[in-house]
Amino acid sequence: MTAAIDVEDVLSRLNNVEKTSLLAGSDWWHTVALPQHGVPAIRVSDGPNGVRGTKFFNGIKAACFPCGTALGATWDTELLHKAGVAMGHESKAKGSHVILGPTINMQRSPLGGRGFESLSEDPVLAGLGAAALVNGIQETGVVATIKHFVCNDMEHERNGTDAIVTERALREIYALPFQLVVKESQPGCFMTAYNKVNGLHVSENPKILKDMLRGEWGWKGCVMSDWWGTYSTTGAANAGLDLEMPGATKWRGEMLTQAVGVNKVPQHVLDERVRNVLNLVNRCAAANIPEHAEEKTADTPETAALLRKIGGESIVLMKNEDNILPLKKDKKTLILGPNAKIATYHGGGSASLAAYYAVTPFDGISAQLTTPPSYTVGSYAHKELPLLGTVLKTDKGQPGVTFRVYNDPPSVKDRELCDEIILDKTEFLLMDYNNPKVKSALWYADIDGYFTAEEDSDFELGLGVYGTAKLYVDGKLVIDNETKQTKGTLFFHCGTVEEKGILSVKKGQKYHIKVEFASAPACKLDQGSNVLFGGGAARIGGAKVIDADKEVKHAAELAKDADQVIICAGLNADWEGEGTDREDMSLPGHMDALISAVSIANPSTVVVMQSGTPMAMPWISSVKALVHAWYGGNETGNAIADILFGNVNPSAKLPLSFPKRLQDNPAFLNYRTERGRALYGEDVYVGYRWYEMLDLPVLFPFGHGLSYTTFSFSDLKVDKTDKDLKIAVKVSNTGSLAGAEVVQVYISQKSPSIRRPKKELKGFKKVFLEKGESKLVEVKIETKYATSFWDEIREAWVSEKDTYEVVVGGSSEEVTVVRGSFEVEKTVWWNGL
Repeated sequence: MTAAIDVEDVLSRLNNVEKTSLLAGSDWWHTVALPQHGVPAIRVSDGPNGVRGTKFFNGIKAACFPCGTALGATWDTELLHKAGVAMGHESKAKGSHVILGPTINMQRSPLGGRGFESLSEDPVLAGLGAAALVNGIQETGVVATIKHFVCNDMEHERNGTDAIVTERALREIYALPFQLVVKESQPGCFMTAYNKVNGLHVSENPKILKDMLRGEWGWKGCVMSDWWGTYSTTGAANAGLDLEMPGATKWRGEMLTQAVGVNKVPQHVLDERVRNVLNLVNRCAAANIPEHAEEKTADTPETAALLRKIGGESIVLMKNEDNILPLKKDKKTLILGPNAKIATYHGGGSASLAAYYAVTPFDGISAQLTTPPSYTVGSYAHKELPLLGTVLKTDKGQPGVTFRVYNDPPSVKDRELCDEIILDKTEFLLMDYNNPKVKSALWYADIDGYFTAEEDSDFELGLGVYGTAKLYVDGKLVIDNETKQTKGTLFFHCGTVEEKGILSVKKGQKYHIKVEFASAPACKLDQGSNVLFGGGAARIGGAKVIDADKEVKHAAELAKDADQVIICAGLNADWEGEGTDREDMSLPGHMDALISAVSIANPSTVVVMQSGTPMAMPWISSVKALVHAWYGGNETGNAIADILFGNVNPSAKLPLSFPKRLQDNPAFLNYRTERGRALYGEDVYVGYRWYEMLDLPVLFPFGHGLSYTTFSFSDLKVDKTDKDLKIAVKVSNTGSLAGAEVVQVYISQKSPSIRRPKKELKGFKKVFLEKGESKLVEVKIETKYATSFWDEIREAWVSEKDTYEVVVGGSSEEVTVVRGSFEVEKTVWWNGL
């Protein structure tokens, strides 16, 4: 990047064609440069839990941070600030000026496909946590993009759905985290949601972009669309959408130039849009990242240590009867479960990236045991067969497959090779693949590798494609996903179902796996409005065929001989990812049966659950110990092992309520699009607000999280001024180990003029204490934020004259809490920040 430009001088010298060119991307990840005016291109990059860089296909490896709900579970703004700084340095390594994250949409339901990306069901926890991340990112000169503004809370028909939401719920729940981020961190960019809110798409909604964000909150920055989330020319420009992404433009260019020429978009509005983009370019200059910089890695021991720390501080100790945890490192240990030997380190979609490395729970746990553990898979958890890349070798013996590109189909003899790449992952998103030797949109690839069988078995292979593909083993056709194709949900709903074939294998024998692929234009499916353009996509998976009932019995038999058993259970990126919501809260396959059988066979069984959102746990009463480990990033396995063996004393708290059953969830009847609309019928009663109002028992409450030590709260003092509320409480570590507790401050109004939740989180602070130590912890909250609700008649926040109760404890569950109160002497209305 060159030095900062004089925005007003540049603006005065641009003609309208040049101006409109700045208001859309040049490609997937870059803005348009105007070198004749000294305006460089800037680079943006996904995402919410790490910086991928500019490539979906064969990208430069990166640091993967724990997922959004894991970050929320730390309840530690100082740690999240450090995470943000590390993300900023990762962004610089990738030559990216702008990070597309963090994500802070509200967790209305356990079924959200992208729920794992967001921090919490509570707007204060999400808002303050995200503000800490944004401050850390922007401290490095890199710009953060808060997303997706607003009500992008489900994946079902997400581009066309209309979120029907009361103004009160919009303000108190859905917009509040964004308001807090603006107040506390001033992110440089906002990304608009795909959906409508109350009848109008957000990217062309002046009430949300112009009146609320820029007007009432006074935010000055650049508003960009989500990718292909711009749906108009004049509407979006007039409402306040600065940047259409990605490029090349669909809605701007000549269309916008003409709209300005006939005054459908006033000249001053065009100038304002351009000014915001130029100001962003200036802001990015502070990061000192060269234009079109080479993408590099920044895999340092310091980053690894931080990722391990965040991972450990995000893992929630849910249950620990008879103090089964921490486990002993010298005991005979059995490890089970589908998440044991696969590092489930991120969810699916734009949050995915190629990690520098990813430690599996099996390897992390094994490294800390004095003798090697026993293992069996116990049950499967996949939706699509596990990616085959981990067990394949190239013809030269490298891990993975060889990907060879041609202009001509396999039927052409002696065809010219255009490209050859070694890949260790057998899922290929080719929308951004290009090579100068490839002559047209229709091209071909041979993908091949070698598989050596570990045992005599039937081995199931799977092949999904956007394009066409056939899979051969030793020259024999096993899967035909070309002649006839069936539409599925793969690749953002662009691809086929996963077609399958069975191969009988003999232990020690080597098999040649080859896929003949043709790019997207070969696809026989009706593509409708698919946005996944370019080369298409393919996915090759495989797993040993098991008899599920026999495998559960086998696992239970092994468990009887072990001193301690660890079951690594949960979901993965198949189940939680962009584009599709989950159907239910159940664990897949025979996992419930496995946990039940093994916990009966061996009472010293610990379940390690990995998911970004709540799961049903019909076996919970028979399991003595449970930890929730989310998707843990590069250091997944090490962080889990640190908690299980007590190297790290767990201190995380749930950022979400875990309901007993799906039907108890407040959005149960309203969590999908019905004829183009989604009714937010639970109103302000999202998450714990709902369960408390209905006195409905939950599996685990919001804010819940145990420790290997114990804490007490005492000596609560509430000091109120006109501006601030100062809550001071003594926290004591009454146990035998050093540890951390989260001071959670909830407020409730005694006699409100309308119905309000029983109590609401308004502030929090994490405190570390040595054994026997006590500290006075102070949480400061602005009084108007602590007390107000949205008055729909006055279109303003109102803080009513009344008595307010302060409830302070280590969970939303009111078991060990201290209480105080304060008075508001005069009713006041307010707007803005």
